[in-house]
Amino acid sequence: MAELSDLPLRDNLVGKTPYGAPQAAVPVSLNVNENTHPLPEAFIAEATEALAAALRGVNRYPDREFMGLREALAGYLGYGLTPEQVWAANGSNEVLQQILQAFGGPGRTLMSFTPTYSMYPLLADGTDTGWIGVPRDADFRVTPELAVAAIREHQPDIVVLCAPNNPTGTPMSLETVIAAYDAFDGILVVDEAYKEFDTATESAISLLPGRHRLIVSRTMSKAFAFAGVRLGYLAADSAVVDALRLVRLPYHLSGLTQAAAVTAVKHSEAMLATVGEIRAQRDRLGVALAERGYTVHESGANFLLVGGFADPGAVFERLRAQGILVRDLGIAGHVRITAGTESETSTVISAIEEFGAAGSV
Repeated sequence: MAELSDLPLRDNLVGKTPYGAPQAAVPVSLNVNENTHPLPEAFIAEATEALAAALRGVNRYPDREFMGLREALAGYLGYGLTPEQVWAANGSNEVLQQILQAFGGPGRTLMSFTPTYSMYPLLADGTDTGWIGVPRDADFRVTPELAVAAIREHQPDIVVLCAPNNPTGTPMSLETVIAAYDAFDGILVVDEAYKEFDTATESAISLLPGRHRLIVSRTMSKAFAFAGVRLGYLAADSAVVDALRLVRLPYHLSGLTQAAAVTAVKHSEAMLATVGEIRAQRDRLGVALAERGYTVHESGANFLLVGGFADPGAVFERLRAQGILVRDLGIAGHVRITAGTESETSTVISAIEEFGAAGSV
């Protein structure tokens, strides 16, 4: 059996490891920011019918422009968007990959502010795009001043701003987005994967008019509880969509995916009904851990970054032994915890309270 080192990999992939959040069949899985609530029964019933109808036509290729889905997504997002300004792919990771295929590549660079979503440098590697990680402020924020200074120093071709940021949950102001856009002539991507959980900040979609280099990406994996379907999408100038059509694979969205996603958008009010409860459980978790002396960082997402652990690796193992998965992301003293159902939140609170005050483990 050959080893990876026996293969003629591209130089920029040698020594790298693939993305891999821990997966295990445990009672309380709070490590990958899924919406752990069940889907509405009315949606399941209608989606079952839509999928059955789609199955009758799978001997033919699906609509490669998926205009029905793009129209549905444009209506959901609002802001006067047209279907021509919306694009979708198999998860927001593929959306981001297509952006890098179109605007990145050899001799070009992607910049973001760390710690941030771990897939950004991996996507850069996969498209042979240079990666530049710029540290965030001490409170994990990216101010307009920091964004402009970093862009002027590094002269990237693409900048991605995660808003709210994963894994810290930190919200981002529109002032920072505007300052970053005006600071260079490249592509600015605002990754709003968790936007539905952030009620305090306007979406960057509101900034699209007159900014043809701005892209706002979204996903149905989080708030829509649709992680297993793999549907990510973006809003941008129609010229950006035309650029992505140059690099997409033919018929990249299956007819089944399109049918399921259109039905989900139709039921968006019911699909998003748990968002308020998730925010409430996030805040409840934060209050409980703060009372024990842990550092709970501000979050506009469906998770919390929590500090005050002497050994995050040991915390991860102790919780896993109790049937609870959280995420150790290598941020000193911290773990990330997804906000789940009321029962799941109670379970993780009780487990951490058994550790004692902050710094005990």
